[in-house]
Amino acid sequence: MTSDARSEIQALARTFFAEREQPSFTPGVDYVPVSGKVLDAEDLVSLIDASLDLWLTSGRFSQQFERRLAKTFGVKFARATVSGSAANLLAFSSLTSQTLERPIMPESEVLTVASGFPTTVSPIIQNRCVPVFVDMDLETANVDVDRLADAVTDKTRAIMLAHTLGNPFNLDAVMEIAQRHNLYVIEDDCDAFGATYKGQRTGTFGDLATLSFYPAHHITTGEGGAVMCNNKEINRAVESFRDWGRDCWCKPGKDNTCNKRFEWTLGDMPPGYDHKYIYTHVGYNMKMTDMQAAIGCSQLDKLDGFIVARRENFARLKKGLQDAGMEDFFHLPQATPGSDPSWFGFLIIIRDGVDLSRNSLVRHLEEKLIGTRLLFAGNLVRQPGFRDVEHRVVGNLTQTDKIMTDAFWLGVWPGLGEYHIDYVVDTLSTAVRDMVA
Repeated sequence: MTSDARSEIQALARTFFAEREQPSFTPGVDYVPVSGKVLDAEDLVSLIDASLDLWLTSGRFSQQFERRLAKTFGVKFARATVSGSAANLLAFSSLTSQTLERPIMPESEVLTVASGFPTTVSPIIQNRCVPVFVDMDLETANVDVDRLADAVTDKTRAIMLAHTLGNPFNLDAVMEIAQRHNLYVIEDDCDAFGATYKGQRTGTFGDLATLSFYPAHHITTGEGGAVMCNNKEINRAVESFRDWGRDCWCKPGKDNTCNKRFEWTLGDMPPGYDHKYIYTHVGYNMKMTDMQAAIGCSQLDKLDGFIVARRENFARLKKGLQDAGMEDFFHLPQATPGSDPSWFGFLIIIRDGVDLSRNSLVRHLEEKLIGTRLLFAGNLVRQPGFRDVEHRVVGNLTQTDKIMTDAFWLGVWPGLGEYHIDYVVDTLSTAVRDMVA
């Protein structure tokens, strides 16, 4: 295809996008989504540009996206994959690699929390390790770090935690525990892209970090995720597990990057066996397509603006609820001291002694066309898929159960404007007054 034809197609795509009907909002008529994607003409142009290559799998846009993502995030290495959940699986699996000096072995214990998204914990179980659950802090909805310190045993090998709804957990405390006991740390940063703790980006403290690019998240590639790290050996393991478990590190479509493709002897394979087909790990195929990565490149251009919008929507929603006297009825979210969250959602927890039903309240909001979500799994120990999984609980999970029964969250994503936020505040505060009257 000539460059003139490509440019013409891109120009037509911009025209097509500009002619799309713009969404309007009428309170009580149009739905207020709890999350969503914000796309523009350049996202469409980038997607079409990649599709015109007809490369389809991981290619030039994937390589560009990984380089830019690593630079934006503040790490040496970023490896794109098919989802945030896959990123968590790759991150944890990489630490089981026998190529590392101290791999995590089966039956090792990993400290985490029971309240959150299940695929922060699933990789621990899938790698035949034991999740150790500790309780939460209600004000920040993050791990109770005092309980975390009590959970360490001689079997503990790692800590795997998410920054809940974009609010960083106490990284000083978590990293001190990890360093004292020589533990790996995986930061699930899927909800927190752009958050900082004492001026440093979350995701850059631990050994690995993960991101999700599902449409609900800070930037989107449709489906998609990434694993970030600074350690070359760990990065090689991530890449191997992602790319079928192979030992070869050639990019798709490339051969003999090592200049000794037929000179390797590994395992019990015959000398000179083609390096492209030698497998160091029991891996997967979890590569991102170039079309997804192309959108990711375009979305990265808008990341800073998205983060600002999330913070502004959060601040307006919180002030509105405070002015309406809602702190008498709810715990409203508090940023972890020293942090600047990149908010994913606005968590509301009914205070003890307040005569309100969470289920009744969210049903009412949904009837008024306001989207709500629970804090994901609530308490994983009680979930049918996890109930019989080998695990350990330190102390009790009182606050986790509280979040399971009395908490929900509202949207602050960049697609919402002041009129959406004001409608949410008015509807919620009116409903509470009516219900407790």
